[in-house]
Amino acid sequence: MCDLTKSNSNGGNVVNFFLQTDLSLDTRKMKTWALGAVLVCVFLPHIRADDEDMQAGCSTTANDLVFIIDGSSSVGVPDFDQAKRWLINITRGFDVSSRHTQVAVVQYSDTPRLEIPLDKHDSSEDLQEAIAAIHYMGGKTQTGRAIKFATHHVFSPPDRTQATRKRIAVVLTDGRSQDDVVDAAMEAKAQNIVLFAVGVGNEITNSELVSMANNPPSTYVLYTEDYTSIGNIREMMEQKLCEESVCPLIVPDVGSTLRGFDLLTAMRVDKLAKKVQGSLITEAAYQLGARTDITLNTREIFPDGLPPSYVFVSTLRVKSPAHQMKFDLLRVLSEDGARQVAVTLTGADKSVTFTSTSALHKEQSVIFNDRGIKRLFDTNWHQLKLLVKPRRVTCYLDDVPIEEQLLDPGVPIYINGRTQVAKKVNLATTVPILIQKLRLYCDPQQSERETACEIFSVVRQCNWASKWNI
Repeated sequence: MCDLTKSNSNGGNVVNFFLQTDLSLDTRKMKTWALGAVLVCVFLPHIRADDEDMQAGCSTTANDLVFIIDGSSSVGVPDFDQAKRWLINITRGFDVSSRHTQVAVVQYSDTPRLEIPLDKHDSSEDLQEAIAAIHYMGGKTQTGRAIKFATHHVFSPPDRTQATRKRIAVVLTDGRSQDDVVDAAMEAKAQNIVLFAVGVGNEITNSELVSMANNPPSTYVLYTEDYTSIGNIREMMEQKLCEESVCPLIVPDVGSTLRGFDLLTAMRVDKLAKKVQGSLITEAAYQLGARTDITLNTREIFPDGLPPSYVFVSTLRVKSPAHQMKFDLLRVLSEDGARQVAVTLTGADKSVTFTSTSALHKEQSVIFNDRGIKRLFDTNWHQLKLLVKPRRVTCYLDDVPIEEQLLDPGVPIYINGRTQVAKKVNLATTVPILIQKLRLYCDPQQSERETACEIFSVVRQCNWASKWNI
């Protein structure tokens, strides 16, 4: 139908043929049909692109990622080869293409050298071969000069016009810079380049790494003892790059450096549900009723997907009759209604189930039914916390570890479906519960920082620990 630009035997295109030829049909109707066909053919590809149920996650983000690697004499060939293998393993997880992540590599010593420019490779395999072929330079350590080179000649060449959501640089070095890094780093950050600093060995100073990297150092500075152990921080580097790519800044009451999703706000629970007193007189909560429909398009909540590791936290009260029901506290559905991620509470057997999608694209579920989780259904306030990692998930109740279960590695979520709160399993009915907190933190270490001090049964312990600086 949409092949309207083919030439006919008279040399004109099909549209002009219909518009200009006086056929037996009414000319005006024919012209209207032709113009309508043109509009459909022009806009249909765009409509299909918007409606496509695409997967979103760390591997599919649209980033410019530049690795600035130390090739000075202090590194040596064997350690430089270790650094290259580290880069290969990290970039293997990205979908390298013009649509998604583009990767560049700068090697530096006395002078920087562009080994791989952005937009050079359109597949992870080609990129890995190019990284493996990089030859070691040797020389002095001028890290500041390398950062300036990346800022001016890699991220912003005159012929590069492609817009990306994130511009990220990772500096890998094993020694003190022999030039100034502070001004170079400040200039890069002023141009919205996010800087990670990775230090190797005991010659590099922590203060120099901190001066290069974005704040806070706990997020943007990594360290490893030597190049032989650099593989130990690969997963951490991958997680941090993913957090930077897919997770927004959230939770101003805790600090603006946290990344994740405040679902009470994102899901409009605070607008759609009745506001009531929470677990303490100082806390606010929201009462969900049977007519409170908390349903949004997943594209609005997780437009870039989820990281491989995260912390799910909910402070809630499961009152009667909800404490006897089976419902999804949170669920992320695909377009056809399959549960991709779900946290399910089952009142009958007093258990919590975590559901995700395995690499085989099959639903996988793990059940937490240890006796410690049963208190969640006693109709009082509690904090439920799940630490989700690629191969395991750990359940906590009121800061107390309950149980750990193994998982198969997951896959990115499809974002054309719906995300819902407090819905009966396999139904659209809302379960009447009270929710005070509903968050998903991207940093797995937030599991250690997130306390249950807003719970009355826990607050005394928190006050005691605070008094003694524990």
